Amino acid sequence: MYECGVFQSLREKLRCKEIWVRGAEKWRNPDDDLPKDYEARRAENYAKLRKPLDPKQFIDELRDELDHELGQLNAALGHQRLPWLKISERKTGAVQLSPLDALPEPVNLRRLKAAIRSRWGVVPLMDMFAETCLRTGCLQTLSPAGVQGHLDPQQLFERLLLVIYAYGTGTGIRAAAAGDHDHNEDDLRYVRRRYLSVEGCREIARTIANATFAARHTALWGEGTTAVASDSTHFSAYDQNIFTEWHSRYRRAKRGVLIYWTVETSGAMAVHSQLISCSASEVHAMVEGAMRHGTDMEIEANYVDSHGASFVGFGITRLLDFDLVARFKQINRMKLYVPGRGDDFSYPLLGPALTRPIRWDIIANNYDLMMKYATAIRLGTASTEALLRRFTSETTHPAYAAMLEVGRAQRSIFLARYLRGRDLQRETESGLNVVENYNGVNDYIRFGKRGELASNRKEEQELGMLCLHILQSCLGYINTLMIQDTLALPEWQDVLTDAA
Repeated sequence: MYECGVFQSLREKLRCKEIWVRGAEKWRNPDDDLPKDYEARRAENYAKLRKPLDPKQFIDELRDELDHELGQLNAALGHQRLPWLKISERKTGAVQLSPLDALPEPVNLRRLKAAIRSRWGVVPLMDMFAETCLRTGCLQTLSPAGVQGHLDPQQLFERLLLVIYAYGTGTGIRAAAAGDHDHNEDDLRYVRRRYLSVEGCREIARTIANATFAARHTALWGEGTTAVASDSTHFSAYDQNIFTEWHSRYRRAKRGVLIYWTVETSGAMAVHSQLISCSASEVHAMVEGAMRHGTDMEIEANYVDSHGASFVGFGITRLLDFDLVARFKQINRMKLYVPGRGDDFSYPLLGPALTRPIRWDIIANNYDLMMKYATAIRLGTASTEALLRRFTSETTHPAYAAMLEVGRAQRSIFLARYLRGRDLQRETESGLNVVENYNGVNDYIRFGKRGELASNRKEEQELGMLCLHILQSCLGYINTLMIQDTLALPEWQDVLTDAA
């Protein structure tokens, strides 16, 4: 037991880099995570993040924006233009926000579904997968682990289909080899060892996502979306390893892991997926998904639930120049930070929901250090998870303290907009519904072994996640083509409207 305790303590210290390994890459000295040429290229780094070199200018912009949003909310309450909002002294919290009314179902949705079903029937998942691979050429991104590959291209194509299907559905290679085809279990395991890797599967998923974006008709889908929604879902997994953990939100579930999805909101296409432990910060997963997705999409806004909407999350996203749009579980207890003291920053109707002023001096004194860490995250020289673990274990770190103050200001700005704007509330719910519906498809696709990630090896678990990601992306790609082909028929001309 003592040895287990030592190893668990060592693991935690390594994760937050209180201990590091000389000569290592992932577990190196945290000072080596920061870009070496940062000072020499300071102006370029600031320009990439669209931030001014002068901390006073940054603070003035942030303070003016906070003052404006609080003033707008105070004025709207004064003119009684917000019947859904009350702010008053209450034991359960000062903010009282009425829930949104349900929207009616689009009038032509059922008709469109029936037309697609009548035209194509129920298309098997394997057929969708094969058609996607033929149209996009996504499997051509895979290369053998060795220097030579002597397999016939058609045989390799079929075996890769079977292996990815086996991993994505959770049925396993042995079950896939028992099907009606000419490939045995040894053939499939050979292809798995030689061709299938975590990075290779990520590239397949990126290729399908980019092909989907390119195939969409602007008249139907609009201009390219810049918003994604992020959320995690729990998967049971083998527990004879130090990665699998219990999760407080899934008390009845077995020990497992979380898969964190980043899904674009226009057509529910996943642009990134991550396998994280149940104790990992969802803020780091959100940032990694937005910064490392690798697709052609330009992300400007990210919808998250309460778990990704911490102060440091709002602070990091402000520094990285994309918007964090959050749904708060306990919005009644939320507090609004004020720009300063005195009559110039007085919002009498918001009084019960107000708290202390932002400490602008902390931001000013550590502005360049914050930007240095933000640049490290942007360039990928530092892991967002390692930085956040280090900050949370060392809460007096000056960069962390400054990010928290930026986050307090940014969250107050967003919260003031959110309380004032019914359209923003509905837009937030709509964005998060996309990723929650995406999570709901997991059980239909991953039907093998009761949906469990049946391995103790992290690489095998990641492959299972990525192959599931690939199969769901194929559904999105083929459904996009089916919808467009159906709506191109003469009987559908001028049928759809903005309300349908």
